[in-house]
Amino acid sequence: MRAGRGSGSPSGGRAGRPRGRAADLRARLLRLRNTVERRFPVITRLTSHLIAVNLLDSATRLAAQAFLTAVPLLFLVASFAPQDVRNQIVTSLQDVLGIEGSADQQLKLVMQADPASLRQSTGVVSGLMVLLSATAVSRAMQRLCQRAWRLPSAGARVAAWRWPVWIAVWLAVFVLQGPLRNGFGVGLWLGLPLLLATEVGIWWWTQHLLLAARVPWLPLLPGALLTGVAVTVLTVIAKLYVPAALNHSLDRYGSLGAVFTLLSWLIGLCVVVALGITAGAVIAREPAVSRRLGSPDRPNSPEF
Repeated sequence: MRAGRGSGSPSGGRAGRPRGRAADLRARLLRLRNTVERRFPVITRLTSHLIAVNLLDSATRLAAQAFLTAVPLLFLVASFAPQDVRNQIVTSLQDVLGIEGSADQQLKLVMQADPASLRQSTGVVSGLMVLLSATAVSRAMQRLCQRAWRLPSAGARVAAWRWPVWIAVWLAVFVLQGPLRNGFGVGLWLGLPLLLATEVGIWWWTQHLLLAARVPWLPLLPGALLTGVAVTVLTVIAKLYVPAALNHSLDRYGSLGAVFTLLSWLIGLCVVVALGITAGAVIAREPAVSRRLGSPDRPNSPEF
């Protein structure tokens, strides 16, 4: 009997040690989480809010809608826009994505094609359908902003005219990307501040427009700053990755490879946008910030 107890006791102790260590680790993690929640409540609220917004799903949908909007619009602009505008779009794409080589040749084939033949293949009815379908990306962006601020959907009468306006302004801003980055001929030292100011301003205005002015201007500023800075950095470093990846995909896989590369880059860009707008909404509703900006009260439950 003594031998049985003696032989069982060490094995029982060895078996109990991992369980004891796991329980000790779990207790330490719980204490760490409680400490973080107590000292940095904004991190906890941001994490829970990102889960509620469903960040990756929202960003993927937005990227898909943006891609499906950009390609038909590219052909539409090539069909009806003056040659100077088409040349400026080529320059802007080269500046934004660093397009060169095979990708640059494919782009110029579209933008420098005969407008008359493109108009015949496009047609007025097709052009109108492209413009109407382009509002899908506006609606996707509007849903993202509403989720970030936990607001119900705006009525169709209030929101409908805002969708094509948003598309038109963004198209104009994109055409001007080349001159902006070059500082309108002055140089990069002026171009980067101009680009940053434009990005912050456009994302500030985007939230106000698509939220149907239900949130005052000042509370929207943190989201505009975060998104503007992040998008500026991402588009500046895009030249380090996109050109080589795009040309490699085109040479090896053809057009399908280019689609995959551009869509991957768009998803990354939209994740940054979704994160910036959502984080800005959370920060703007923090008590210390909310008192200064006059932010609306935080709802008790999300309304999507």
